[in-house]
Amino acid sequence: MTSRTAQISRDTLETRIQVTLDLDGQGRGELATGVPFLDHMLDQVVRHGCIDLSVQADGDRHIDDHHTVEDVGIALGQAMAQAVGDKQGIRRYGHAYVPLDEALSRVVIDFSGRPGLHYHVTYPRDRIGQFEVELFEEFFQGFVNHARVTLHLDSLRGKNAHHIAETLFKAFGRALRMALEPDPRMQGIMPSTKGVL
Repeated sequence: MTSRTAQISRDTLETRIQVTLDLDGQGRGELATGVPFLDHMLDQVVRHGCIDLSVQADGDRHIDDHHTVEDVGIALGQAMAQAVGDKQGIRRYGHAYVPLDEALSRVVIDFSGRPGLHYHVTYPRDRIGQFEVELFEEFFQGFVNHARVTLHLDSLRGKNAHHIAETLFKAFGRALRMALEPDPRMQGIMPSTKGVL
């Protein structure tokens, strides 16, 4: 199998971001976005997705975290699209349910080539520490637009905002891992009746 890796540089007037991604990694992360809670969530994706990911970001955080969080999602989506290539031989669809104490989330992903985010998550408070929870939707929207995937994220229950967020990101990692796994019965075959994704 060819190497499924990518390197992305995203430089704007608001952020400077470097992403290195290996879809067939061992769950190693080097995460320095400048937004500690985002680093914590990305670490869940790395470990549960069994990918290797390096993210270095320098953003206009003196304004707020919005541009950094959104642009990290964009850069990760670009890296994902580059690393997955033409999608031949992958499972394409992935899903996961993840609990953490009282919280339970479900994530379903399709490497369809059609960007679509369906985000149904309610938090009991607006912030987790200093992090504004509404920025998670911006992160996933940036990812979806540039990875060109359909992504459903549903918080099924939960009272603790940290637990809710953590179940979402763990489930996202596990759904990614399932969808991106090579299917030994589909070697060299496009997982679509259209013949292209």
